[in-house]
Amino acid sequence: SSGPKSLREMPHPLATSSSEEMGPALTPSPDLLQPRSIADKDLSLPNGTPVDTSSPASSSSLLNRLQLDDDLDGETRDLFVTVDDPKKHVCTMETYITYRVTTKTTRAEFDLPEYSVRRRYQDFDWLRNKLEESQPTHLIPPLPEKFVVKGVVDRFSEEFVETRRKALDKFLKRITDHPVLSFNEHFNVFLTAKDLNTYKKQGMALLSKVGESVKYVTGGYKLRSRPLEFAAIGEYLDTFSLKLGTIDRIAQRIIKEQLEYLVELREYGPVYSTWGGLEVELAEPLEGVSACIGNCCTALEELSEDMTEDFLPVLREYILYSDSMKNVLKKRDQVQAEYEAKLEAVALKKEDRPKVPTDVEKCQDRVECFNADLKADMERWQNNKRQDFRQLLMGMADKNIQYYEKCLTAWESIIPLLQDKPETK
Repeated sequence: SSGPKSLREMPHPLATSSSEEMGPALTPSPDLLQPRSIADKDLSLPNGTPVDTSSPASSSSLLNRLQLDDDLDGETRDLFVTVDDPKKHVCTMETYITYRVTTKTTRAEFDLPEYSVRRRYQDFDWLRNKLEESQPTHLIPPLPEKFVVKGVVDRFSEEFVETRRKALDKFLKRITDHPVLSFNEHFNVFLTAKDLNTYKKQGMALLSKVGESVKYVTGGYKLRSRPLEFAAIGEYLDTFSLKLGTIDRIAQRIIKEQLEYLVELREYGPVYSTWGGLEVELAEPLEGVSACIGNCCTALEELSEDMTEDFLPVLREYILYSDSMKNVLKKRDQVQAEYEAKLEAVALKKEDRPKVPTDVEKCQDRVECFNADLKADMERWQNNKRQDFRQLLMGMADKNIQYYEKCLTAWESIIPLLQDKPETK
């Protein structure tokens, strides 16, 4: 017989267990896109794990079956930080959310092995600003956007608060995993101080002075040209953020269309129930179709929620991450421009000097420090990105497979109702 193939007989687009680095155009690895034609009996993942596809309802998570073997933590971890337990505070002047920040550590810099403090968003923002001030040569992880469009997102809704909690948790974990930022004194204060406002007030006057001095030092110099390796990084970041921005916009349109389709489905199913009430002989299969559409509605709703809560936040985080890296690159350029200007000034002077002035040597050291830190952070960022996007894409593939399998199961369940009905004479 040459009827249409069952969905289970068709090839599944399973991704492989390894992904190559994304290039400037963000082209995925050929291995990642390679479809695997599978049979129900001999399917196995690249790491050798057999996969049972006999029942669509029994699909386990691809992420659980796949071994992510390139963990970033080659060294022993001695600092663990989590963000949880959001609470709403209603005061006379404002309403805000605080989060519990729990720290467990064996580091000697901490007086206790465990801390638990409550922090609000502006405290996280304070920490990030302090890290940017005190560690200008390093890439500081981004925070989720503070402001939301009025009427579009309720910033006190359970979904928004949970999405922000995940983002803040990831922000602290990225700092914790950094070999320099995790030892910053401001980070220590953030994790341990019961009253953070005391430290905020102490730093206000100094902050304004430092800000003015930085503007004065870097404002009068202009870089001739970036070294090739840093020019390549700048071009890559421009292309990367452009591609991610496009993916983000398209993904949002897809989610919007899915939600519109969901509204239609919810109106579509009950029509069959109404019809079944009018036709006694067709009541059972029509009720079956109505229930099937209801199950598909539930599956689509879950898929849209996963896209909104898990997929989009990662895209936005990396768009912000690329902006942060661009800012560090600009600071590096300013320091190099200052160094070039000082060298030119020395060369123009007529006097014979036995050696290069000390301030020029210090400026050269700053350039070299910036270069080394920026390259190390870029490599770490690329490793993070590779792992995050592998999990993101595997998770998206897994959720889509589960969605279609649930829909397939729902529609297959009503086939007996249609086949077994005796023909009426």
